[in-house]
Formats: sequence, C-alpha cells, structure tokens
Amino acid sequence: MNIIVCPGIHQPELTESFRVELLDLVGNSAIAPNTANILVYPGRDVLVLSALHILQFLRLSVAHCRYRLIDSLESPIIFISFSAGVVGAIGAAHLWQLLGGRVKAFIAIDGWGVPLQGNFPIHRMSHDYFTHWSSCLLGSGQNNFYAEPAVDHLSIWKSPQTVQGCWVDSSIEIIPPKGRLTAAEFLLMLLKRYEAN
Repeated sequence: MNIIVCPGIHQPELTESFRVELLDLVGNSAIAPNTANILVYPGRDVLVLSALHILQFLRLSVAHCRYRLIDSLESPIIFISFSAGVVGAIGAAHLWQLLGGRVKAFIAIDGWGVPLQGNFPIHRMSHDYFTHWSSCLLGSGQNNFYAEPAVDHLSIWKSPQTVQGCWVDSSIEIIPPKGRLTAAEFLLMLLKRYEAN
C-alpha cells in the first residue's frame, strides 16, 4: 500500500506528528507489517498548492532508487491531504491517472472549499460539523468524518488520535451504528479497507 501525504501551509512539525501517528496506526493494526509505504511531500508554503510539483515528486519516487517507495506507475496510491494541500493533491491525483497511474483512494482532511470529484473513492475528514456539511456540497464520498465536539483546524492533523467525532455516510446523511470514533480510528478503518481491495 502506497500512501502519499500532502500537508498544508503550516509548521513542518505538525506533519511530522501526523506521519508518526500514521506509522503507529499502521504498525499497531491488522495491516500487514512493512506493506505500507508512506511518502511525505516535502513542498512548503505555496508549493503545497501545486499539482505539478506533487506529481514531479511522485515521479521521482518511481524513477530514482533513493526515493523508491512506489514500485511503478501502476502501483496504486492513497492520497492523504490536509487543508491547502488538498488543492494540490486532488490535481496531482488526476494527473497521476492521466499518466496511467491508479488512485486507490483520496482522503481530504479539512479541505474546506475545495471541490472534490474523481473516478476514485473520496473521503472527507473535518474539524467540525459546519466544515463537513459545507464541504460535502462540493463533493465527497460515502464515508466521511467530522469532529464532535469541534476542534481547532490544526488539531485534526497534529493529533488525530485525540479527536473524537462521527463517522457519516454522506450518501444518506445518517450516522452509521458505532459511528463514534477518533479521527485516527476512522483513518485506520479506511486504510484497512483499501489494503484489502
């Protein structure tokens, strides 16, 4: 499973905290050990908005052995993006497909105001209900998450393991049974699902 993490415009320490949490999630789960390749896009500031820069980074990871986490263009990728990084990541996901790559899933964390469409599964995670509701108007998949009680914008990225919330099936706007969980548990649920498929 290849995961590319696309951060927003914020302190790099927050992304490192997210990366460590993601590694812990994968390492302590039923996901097969050493099967998750996690690649963090290193662009900062306005470069997180650039689909072309993210695509170039992905292509380098395919082409150069020192970056080689993705075996080939055909290796399926899961995008996990945050805030302004959602803008660049959704563009990169479409460009990856145009080049013949496969996008297994796209997870947008607090990508408020970013339209999300694609012929791949899309999930939104939001720091509050308003962000969830208003963002879903611009496209979302069936399984989404919002923090309840609401948290500040950066908390859902920095510490998803501490953010409680609701799992929502946006296609019918209901909270499924056992819909309460942490953002980290929701993320792990999605990763397990896409590891199996």
